[in-house]
Amino acid sequence: MNGPATFSEILPQVPELSDRLLSERLKELEEAGLVSREVIPSRPPKVSYSLRDKGRALKPALDALGEWAARWPTADEAETFPSGVA
Repeated sequence: MNGPATFSEILPQVPELSDRLLSERLKELEEAGLVSREVIPSRPPKVSYSLRDKGRALKPALDALGEWAARWPTADEAETFPSGVA
């Protein structure tokens, strides 16, 4: 949502995601019309990814999902809190 980013800028933003899996997901997002891919002529060539209108339209849904995830701890996290406290 913060503008174009290269593969190496995206990778650290998604914990525990391998290079191969990120590459596959970016291709899928591009095929779905959510992400555009631009090759930047340089040495070595760079590739920049950015959200298309269709991808940016997901922001409200992703924000709501993030709020939900923050409110409801996972089973592992719930075990660290006393009953009813989170």
